[in-house]
Amino acid sequence: MIGVVVVGVGIAGSVRIRDLLKPLPSSPSENLKLVGFVSRRDLGEYNGVKQIPLEEALKSTDVDAAFICTDNQNHEESIRRFLEAGKHVLVEYPMALSAQAAHELWQLAEQKGKVLHVEHIELLTEEYRALKKEVNGKTLEEGVLHFTGGPLDKQRSGFTAFSGIARATWLVDLFGELTVTSATQEENPGENYSKLTAHFVTANNKPVTWIEERDPGMKREKKVNFKFTNGVLDSLPPAGRGAVGPFMQDQNLFAQKLLGQVPKEELAAEKKRILQCIDLAEKIKQYCKL
Repeated sequence: MIGVVVVGVGIAGSVRIRDLLKPLPSSPSENLKLVGFVSRRDLGEYNGVKQIPLEEALKSTDVDAAFICTDNQNHEESIRRFLEAGKHVLVEYPMALSAQAAHELWQLAEQKGKVLHVEHIELLTEEYRALKKEVNGKTLEEGVLHFTGGPLDKQRSGFTAFSGIARATWLVDLFGELTVTSATQEENPGENYSKLTAHFVTANNKPVTWIEERDPGMKREKKVNFKFTNGVLDSLPPAGRGAVGPFMQDQNLFAQKLLGQVPKEELAAEKKRILQCIDLAEKIKQYCKL
């Protein structure tokens, strides 16, 4: 059994604890054993799981891996400490709030011979699978992805291109390598409004735009307008409910990596995509500071 500790008991951490306690039968997750959780709050226990101090989790020989579910601003330090302690790490996206830190953490994981798994549940949803099926085989001419939602605490979540990196991940996974050509950030702090607009080109020099717009009154929603040589996709395809939730799918993938069941080619492709998206976020941030 692989001993796991969950660090942070917010929404994501609570889901992680739930899925670790009730793994999918006959799945790789059955090899994971929840040892305890770490929280800055004094909870004592949660769903029957005991709270343990951070230092104990770092030193314990019963803990082989950590699930990092803290605020974005704390991801980098948490990953670094657990890797340096010889633990495998699963972390919610974004893995760090700078490209330099992300590359350094990946190098550290490889030096330590440990798995660093960056969760990207946005690629595991039925919504995204339906979209990718619709896009596959089509030749893009121009694309726009527009996300709306409520405001975030930037101090905790980081710059918009990092906190919203799930949308960049969609675009890279759908259309391949992207290059940032320009980006702007509009803000009205008094009304808690912000709008990021990032422009890319694909390897075939086709324009792609990502808009991340947040306002207290905005509904959480994704809108697409993809123009192909053979037509236009101007709404997300209908999608059903999956038999297995995205967090459980992600947990199974992490367990497979720990068990050595994921081909090296897949691991390399995943690493390339994750670091490319982090690099894009960094470039967007630089443009917005001009």
